[in-house]
Amino acid sequence: MSSHLFCDGVRRRDFLKLGAAGAGLTLPAFMRQEAFGRVDSQSKATSAIFVQLAGGPSHIDTFDLKPDAPDTHRGQFKPISTNVAGIEISEHLPKLARCADKFAVLRGVSHTLAAHDLGTKYLNTGNRPLPSLEFPGYGAVIMKELAGDPELPHFVAIPSTPQSGGYLGPAFGPLRTGSTPKIGQRFNLRGLDLENGITLEDVRKRQNLLARFDTAFADVGKNDQLIAGLDEFNQRAFAMLTSEKAREAFDLERESPSINDMFGDDGFSASCLLATRLVEAGVRFVTVSLGGWDTHADNFTQLKNKLLPPLDAGLSGLFSALAAKGLLESTAVFVTGEFGRTPKINQRSDEGGRDHYPRAMFCILGGGGMRGGQVIGASDELAAGPKADAITPDDVAASFYKSLGIDVSKEYQTSSGRPVMIVRHGTPLRQLWA
Repeated sequence: MSSHLFCDGVRRRDFLKLGAAGAGLTLPAFMRQEAFGRVDSQSKATSAIFVQLAGGPSHIDTFDLKPDAPDTHRGQFKPISTNVAGIEISEHLPKLARCADKFAVLRGVSHTLAAHDLGTKYLNTGNRPLPSLEFPGYGAVIMKELAGDPELPHFVAIPSTPQSGGYLGPAFGPLRTGSTPKIGQRFNLRGLDLENGITLEDVRKRQNLLARFDTAFADVGKNDQLIAGLDEFNQRAFAMLTSEKAREAFDLERESPSINDMFGDDGFSASCLLATRLVEAGVRFVTVSLGGWDTHADNFTQLKNKLLPPLDAGLSGLFSALAAKGLLESTAVFVTGEFGRTPKINQRSDEGGRDHYPRAMFCILGGGGMRGGQVIGASDELAAGPKADAITPDDVAASFYKSLGIDVSKEYQTSSGRPVMIVRHGTPLRQLWA
């Protein structure tokens, strides 16, 4: 995984671990920490995929171009038509332009947190950060609310995520793959694959030994909640390790050529493909990350040559593959960075760059019963702020949860007994269901 620094000095590798109790868990430890909840039976989506564009992508060069703005703002890219009349996006996103009917673009999303860490926490939880409280990420809430298959992890991060269990605790943290898959190759996820000559019979013998210890210390376990839970979670971990279903879900060799052809040959595409396989198998929540969007200098070269091609290939493949598999209606997709970039081009390099800018950004929502092929909200003529009413990260979060049938007014209890709503502020965007 890359360990490059963001502009504010936060190391990306460390940044992805912030608040992530339980990082590097073994499979049994991960399973020990999981728990199940309940979900509104009226939900459209039963799984979700969250795409994190770490660093803050430029809205004015991607999904919110302003071709009539002055040279100081407009940039080098031209808009192109999509397969939805009246909707235009960047010329360097041609594949997404051909499947724009499958997602909604939110423009004029706005907040005031211009630091990477704070902005990321906001967009990964739907709650403006507080110094006194660590809010759970989307994956933690979905894990708590949606019961899942005991043979599968319920929250998988490819390869990592800034989301954590927050005040819900490490029991609701993710299983991190720690590496990026490759299309057409079996993905060896540590803990699901047997290495160094270890056989399933070796695992069974170990499990039998654990069972004998469980029997010997049964009386102790009755008086200790953690110890009492060891048997249950070890059994579930063993079920996953020996489950053909889990191994098949992570095995990209088993994907059909027709689905593979929908993606590029880059790591982000492979991660998006793996995400579709995981939700197809029954995993409830998957995060995929594409970093590098902190384009203070050489903004246009970085976007054109490095960032937009994999985003275009991977994200278009994600929507197209979900649709081809019949999963788009049951899978909510949320794509976001932590903020946008300044509409006015700076002079930090020969071609200029764009700086942090939370007052205007884009988000993408699709699937899960949400209506695609539309633009919701708008920025002003310079993409400098909302044209009318702002869409807040809280509103986007409330919409995302609504597609999954989760009532954001529901209250959880912190460890100190404090009641906290899932999303404290925010209203679902009615246009998504109009």
